[in-house]
Amino acid sequence: MRLTKPVVEMLMKLNDGVEASSYFQGKNFREERRYRISDGELRYRSIGKTSWADSRFDQEHLADKDQTLRFLRKFIDRLKTN
Repeated sequence: MRLTKPVVEMLMKLNDGVEASSYFQGKNFREERRYRISDGELRYRSIGKTSWADSRFDQEHLADKDQTLRFLRKFIDRLKTN
């Protein structure tokens, strides 16, 4: 499926309320991302830490166009595509 602007908008509207998560762990870094589609926009929460003692983080973001496209490519098998 080609992710053109109209297709992305349709997928975001069809899948309102869908949640997904991903996890990454490296040598001195770990992060969990919890994604949620809400009102046609992708929001995500980053939770993690680095090797520094005071480096825990918990932040919420609104995804930009590129992040939204990466999310759709990664989780397309979980989404409604009618």
